[in-house]
Amino acid sequence: MKLRTPAIVAATLLTAACGGPSADLYPVAPPQVSDSIRISFRTVEVREVSLPAYAAADEIAVEDEDGKLVTDANIRWADSPERSVALEIARNLARLSGARVASEPWPFEELPDARLEVRFESLVAGADGNFRGSGQYFVGVPDGRRERSGLFQLAVPYDPEGGMPALARARGQLVLDLSRIIAREGLR
Repeated sequence: MKLRTPAIVAATLLTAACGGPSADLYPVAPPQVSDSIRISFRTVEVREVSLPAYAAADEIAVEDEDGKLVTDANIRWADSPERSVALEIARNLARLSGARVASEPWPFEELPDARLEVRFESLVAGADGNFRGSGQYFVGVPDGRRERSGLFQLAVPYDPEGGMPALARARGQLVLDLSRIIAREGLR
């Protein structure tokens, strides 16, 4: 009886390991940043990024010609979208401004000069070859300086024939474009 238990466990693990196709994972590579934008804060915390349910899911949603969002369980983002977009914004703002920028939780002892929240109402790859994003950002300032908010509506073209890598590049560019808007209008 004792010899059978390890064999059953090994067989179960082997079956689970070979139990179907694995998902294709698509990372979002950071686009090149060649410009710089002066901001009014030395430190900024990217506190929260909120995405619609379809955009927060690991499966990549693409809009079809009828406006329906289509997903495939085997085509996924390589990282959790909300975490990934927050890290992208933090990295982009740091590269654009030279400021110390980090996503939540704030890793430093000294509190940040400003806190940023971004709420997307849409973030989708359209059937028309445009990756679109719209929503609102909020900059909170604990020391009593003027707090800011702003609306955004962005579109970045991509080649649908380029598949998921083209779509991932477009999302990365859209987040960089949003980071530029936040730096110019929200963090000045």
